[in-house]
Amino acid sequence: MDPLPAAVAGPRRRTALLGAALTLAAAAALLPASATAQPAPVPAPTDSAVASASTGGHCARRDRLKVPGAAHQRTDCLNELTTAGTIASGHTDPADWAGLTPKDLPVPRGAPGIQIDGYFPDTSTTNTNHGWAHDAQFTIRLPDRWNGGLVVAGTPGNREQYANDRAIADWVLARGYAYAATDKGNTGTAFHRDGARPGDAIAEWNTRLTELTRAARAVVAQRYRRPPARTLATGISNGGYLVRWQLENHPELYDGGVDWEGTLWREEGPHLLTFLPAALRHYPAYAAGGPDAARARAALHRAGFPRGSEFLWAYHHQVYWDLTQRLYREELDPEYDGPLEAGTPYCAPGGGRPGCDADYRYAGRPGEVRRAVGRIGLTGRIGKPLITLHGTLDVLLPIGKDSDVYARMVRQQGRGALHRSYRIEDGTHTDALVDAFPDRLRPLLPCHRSAFTALEAWLGAGLRPPVSHTVERPAGADPAALLAHCRLDG
Repeated sequence: MDPLPAAVAGPRRRTALLGAALTLAAAAALLPASATAQPAPVPAPTDSAVASASTGGHCARRDRLKVPGAAHQRTDCLNELTTAGTIASGHTDPADWAGLTPKDLPVPRGAPGIQIDGYFPDTSTTNTNHGWAHDAQFTIRLPDRWNGGLVVAGTPGNREQYANDRAIADWVLARGYAYAATDKGNTGTAFHRDGARPGDAIAEWNTRLTELTRAARAVVAQRYRRPPARTLATGISNGGYLVRWQLENHPELYDGGVDWEGTLWREEGPHLLTFLPAALRHYPAYAAGGPDAARARAALHRAGFPRGSEFLWAYHHQVYWDLTQRLYREELDPEYDGPLEAGTPYCAPGGGRPGCDADYRYAGRPGEVRRAVGRIGLTGRIGKPLITLHGTLDVLLPIGKDSDVYARMVRQQGRGALHRSYRIEDGTHTDALVDAFPDRLRPLLPCHRSAFTALEAWLGAGLRPPVSHTVERPAGADPAALLAHCRLDG
């Protein structure tokens, strides 16, 4: 496996503490947790070449499973690997996936098998799952009824390894896939303290998913006596960024991937540090109304926040924009605020406050800041098929400053034949917000499932997905229909 960069081992020399406004609970508490609903039928895998394999019975070969490179592992035989069983058995953490899925999302059942939890060697301790206080934690799930495939994922935001359990793991496990996920090597609002150089914490995310993929492929071979016939990467937001990076840098490990609104990093921009400061500068004037409101609204549109998304701005100003800007700026440009850590919360622009992120100008920062972003940057040079989906009303990662740009990057690299990019009309960054605005938003989750099955057909039967386009919201569709279906050819 690839070694971690040497610089990742040491803690940064910063001593100031984050303020109370930076607690992880502050953001999570404003998002409703998913509710457990009645199970719904789950379609069978579309690729007939990957049929159910004989796995030797319930939890066969459990005692022989060894995760290569792991410093610690715990192996359990479960009657249910989906959250229909793992909540009660303690093999997931509902707080980890709170706010990521609509409340009425059905929970599939019928996936007994083996779960392995553990961690790889690491020096940081932000992840306290299982009482381990150890980062680089992972989970690997091996269903008794295996379809021959493996799905690997990194987490969105700075969440831990169970964050994808409702949105991704439940569904792929019910379809017969083995599944593996990593916490990316650091978690929470203090993730930027990991590493010695700016950018080290994010760079570790990529290394950890590579590490997990290699280990999970080996464990699959131990359990089922043959390697996976297909390895697919997928993830949401920061997890989508990992999919892009892996298919650019380690295509030999994967057959393809589905990128759900992945974060874009590129040295020249655009990225979070180029458009979030504009949101912080202009939103207060927009919210105040009066003669400056129209100019502020136009400035937010120019920064990339789409017309028609205004009803989401107040929530994102309260929950996401300030917190995200300060944490990621601290990771990539810690010198901007001097001895402070993650700047000054909710400071007014132009007020002379040191380290005020509303005044941040990426273009004027020293060259080492651009080099830090370049170390984690994407190129578009993918080596395996990739499907991207992104909501047109995303106001954390505006589509015009993210996935539209990445699609152009892929084409400029001559890899357009390997890529499909679907703009999902009325989709936003966090599916739980659909519950608050059911008449104005649609969930991306069913579109992710459609993209996943389209990738299966692309890889298996050679059926190319529809060309990249905007997937319009079906006229007259109610929330239940939007949660149940998403036609990419519509």
